[in-house]
Amino acid sequence: MTIKEFARLCGCNPQTLRYYDHVGLLKPVKVDQWSGYRFYEEDQAFTFVKIKNLQKAGFTIEEIKALLDQDDHVIYMAFDAKITEAERRLQEIKHIQKLYQTEMKQIQEKIHEVREKVLQSMRQYDPSDEFGISAAQYSEIIENVNLFFEKLSERLPKEVSYDEFSDGDTAYEETEYLDLLNNPNYTTVYEKHGWAHVKDFFDKFGELEDGIEYALVFRVDRRKGIYNEAFGNTILGIFMARDPEMKRCFTCSTGDSQDGQNHFWLLKRK
Repeated sequence: MTIKEFARLCGCNPQTLRYYDHVGLLKPVKVDQWSGYRFYEEDQAFTFVKIKNLQKAGFTIEEIKALLDQDDHVIYMAFDAKITEAERRLQEIKHIQKLYQTEMKQIQEKIHEVREKVLQSMRQYDPSDEFGISAAQYSEIIENVNLFFEKLSERLPKEVSYDEFSDGDTAYEETEYLDLLNNPNYTTVYEKHGWAHVKDFFDKFGELEDGIEYALVFRVDRRKGIYNEAFGNTILGIFMARDPEMKRCFTCSTGDSQDGQNHFWLLKRK
């Protein structure tokens, strides 16, 4: 039988038979050396049925090859094993489905906890001397931070990151571990040392580029450092007010100075 006739018998198209030939599942009994035409025997239709059904059941090519010479009893047992595997996988997916709901609720609760902690620390902090901003301006910054967390909650079904705001000691330690000042992926674009207040230099490092990730690194006198969390989040809140469309990404690392002086670095990811 020609390939077209055999394809008609099997209820498939010739391209499928050419593919089975290519991967070594069903070879023609003869290939004309001059024309390249493939020829099949009727009995090969039984092999085709085996291949088609094993393939539909999810068996790999190698698994199918190993089963082609087996009798129906062995093939039925293979189907049983595949069914058992599929049932196990189905139960696993159902378990994941339940975990998904639980974990989404946990993330929601985590965001609420972080939000309350951040806002509480900011409300207890007086930024007037450090940043030179009024109480009204600071209230607006706090509201921007609050709105950020609301947007974060809305993004829950998508990708969620807690890196934008520090979360007490844990986030502080993680940022320290990253050692941004010695991270080869960042380059310094501005630095200031020996300053008294952030307001002395905060507007002096030029226009920032859109679509760039920046890191603000502060190493400050211990007396200033006791407010590390509110200090860092106030800085990020100021940048959010300046960049309401969030065209830039910021992270802030605050820590104690080793020499009693105040230090600042503005880093840009390469």
